[in-house]
Amino acid sequence: MVGIGLCGDGYYWEMVDMNDKELLELAAKAAGIILQNLDGNQHPLNAFFTENGAIWNPLEDDGDALCLAVKLRLGIDFRAYATEVKFGNGESVTEKTDIGYGNEEATRRAIVCASAEIGRMK
Repeated sequence: MVGIGLCGDGYYWEMVDMNDKELLELAAKAAGIILQNLDGNQHPLNAFFTENGAIWNPLEDDGDALCLAVKLRLGIDFRAYATEVKFGNGESVTEKTDIGYGNEEATRRAIVCASAEIGRMK
């Protein structure tokens, strides 16, 4: 299943519209990260706490996003106005930078969306 599209506003593949919380939960599942506060009481910065008490939000934190990309062996391709993240057997997510996202935010979001798709398939 190949997906090229937006994760932030128009979701790709057969995924239904998801909010950031759902994306983060699926991304964590893909990476084997156990999140603590899944009862809706998120950290004020829209982050989660991991089982060891660390704040985790790869949508906002470059380090968390890079750890996801490395752990899941994601391929990242930077384009003029988009970031493409490849995973699995040729699947990919493309997040455009011309819809209000800067390069860094588009890259983090594409990493989380690809990770969420991996988590959804588990």
